[in-house]
Formats: sequence, structure tokens, C-alpha cells
Amino acid sequence: MLKSLNWVLLGVLAGLLGLGSTSAQAAWYSREEAIMGTRVYAELWDEDPARADKALEAVMAFMRHVNAVMSHYLPDSQLSAINARAALEPVVVDADLFDVIERSIHYSELTDGAFDITYASVGYLYDYRRHLHPTDEQIKAALPLVNYRSLILDPKAHSVRFAKNGVRIDLGGIAKGWAADRCIEMLQKDYGTTNAIVTAGGDSRILGDRRGKPWVVAIRDPVNRDRVVTKIPLADVGVSTSGDYEHFFDEGGTRYHHILDPKTGKSPTEVRSVTIIGPTATDTEGFSKGVFVKGPVEGLKLIERNPGLDAVIIDKYGDVSYSQGLEPRN
Repeated sequence: MLKSLNWVLLGVLAGLLGLGSTSAQAAWYSREEAIMGTRVYAELWDEDPARADKALEAVMAFMRHVNAVMSHYLPDSQLSAINARAALEPVVVDADLFDVIERSIHYSELTDGAFDITYASVGYLYDYRRHLHPTDEQIKAALPLVNYRSLILDPKAHSVRFAKNGVRIDLGGIAKGWAADRCIEMLQKDYGTTNAIVTAGGDSRILGDRRGKPWVVAIRDPVNRDRVVTKIPLADVGVSTSGDYEHFFDEGGTRYHHILDPKTGKSPTEVRSVTIIGPTATDTEGFSKGVFVKGPVEGLKLIERNPGLDAVIIDKYGDVSYSQGLEPRN
């Protein structure tokens, strides 16, 4: 179900057979749009089709808002304004964007800098569509700019400033999960929704279950897309998958992909796929990048230090590691 198709939720089609209904119009309603450069999908249970339609449109409208404010591809977005001016002066942004940046610093601290939105200070030198990557000299010159501590936030003014000239940020590793969380909160508060899923690319937030049945996540083999590595039943959680096969190109036996190690400015090679399950999609997206960068051993140690999180890691050899809460039982 993801932009990378690295895992799918089984049984998410509206009107799933055998669920039954509590009224003539009670059913699963869904909508899908291409937003934020990925697939955005929402599905919910409701007894009123008109209310369901309004709820689904509200989800898509919020996702479009997030894209308009937080996309680094749009020259008129607030994120682009930060990257253009924050080294010169504080840039005032709306509450949503400020919240995402503030939370990103939290995950940088929790992952010892393995997650860092200032990676974009090097990341902008890569062009995966055109198969372009920076030289070692270019990376060495840009690496001093990668440091989340260079972000200076003013909570009262909702402003962002960079401590150094040349710093850039990219919210592609946190904004989608954050947006999915906000949409679920909106569905609960404004529409009384009790069972739903909101997905943006590789990040999902699940509300409740599938009316007595769990949602089932199938994690796909990063090498063989037709093979499922494992299936996990879930309810009321966030879940995110990061893989080295979403935006990449291969050259000279090296895979250049979109997940960069903030310490090296290069793509980690020890991991192919990381799936994180946790309380919120913001949590799971932030930790999925951090675990990917840290690798199988240190990544699992990071997860075990943070109660409420679980992980499935597929390494470069295809071996699968589970956190303690997910270890298969014989």
C-alpha cells in the first residue's frame, strides 16, 4: 500500500465481505489521491455516507495543506522560504510547520543524530532521477552543515533560524507520518470516527481495528517484491517502513538511495528495509530512518531503549531481525 510497495495492508478494500453491518448504510468508505509525491489513502467505517464523504475530503484537504506548506519542491512553500532566508533572519512559519520541525529535533535527540532533517544540506546534491551523486570532496565540504543543533527555534514567535549559512532542511522523513496522525485526530474529534486508517507513502496511522478483526501488515521482501517476509496483525498504532529501493540508482556496484547517514552524507549499506510499529506514525517514521542509519545491531538496541516501539529489520543479506516484542514464537 506504500509508495515503495514494501508492505501492504491486507483486507483494506471498502465493503470487505463478511464484516456485516449495523445499518443499511454502514460500510467502509475510502479515498485515494496522489499528494506529497506519493499515494495518500484513507479508509474509515461510518453509518452515514454523506458524513464519510466529508470526513474523507477533510483528510485529503489537510494532506494538500501539508504539501503546500512543507514541500521543498514548491518554491512558494514555507519550507522553501526557510531554506532561502533562515540563515539571514528568523522566518516566521505557521503552527503546523513549526510543530513538525520542533518534533524533528526531538527524534534527532532520541536517535543520537541518526535522524536529522538538516541532512538536506548534503542531500540536495543527489539527484536520483538523473543518477547524479556528489563527489567525496563535495560531501566533505557540506557535512559541517549537517547538525540539527543549528536549528534555532522561537516558540513564541513560531520562527526558525539557521545558525550557519548553507544549512538546508527536508521534512520528507517525518511530515507524512505527522500528517497521518493529525488526520486521525481530526476524524475522531470532528466526525466521531472509531475505525480508520490514513496512509501517506510508507507511513500509516491506524485507529481501532477492522470491526472485530485486526489490520494485517504484510512486510515484503525488498529484493523479491512478490515474496512476503512476515505478517503482523495490528490495531490502534502507527507503522512506517523505510527501504533502500524507494528513490535510488545503482552505479559501480554501489546503491545510492534517499536515506542518508547524517554523519557521512552517504547511503547506509547494512540495511535494506526497516519497519517500525509504535504509538503514533510520527514516532514510527522518525525512528524508521534512525534505525536504518544505525544498522541492525545498534538499531535494535535503540528500539529496546524506547518502550512502546517494535521493529522488523531486513539486512543486506536478507536476514530478518525482530525486536523483542515481535520475535516469532515457536
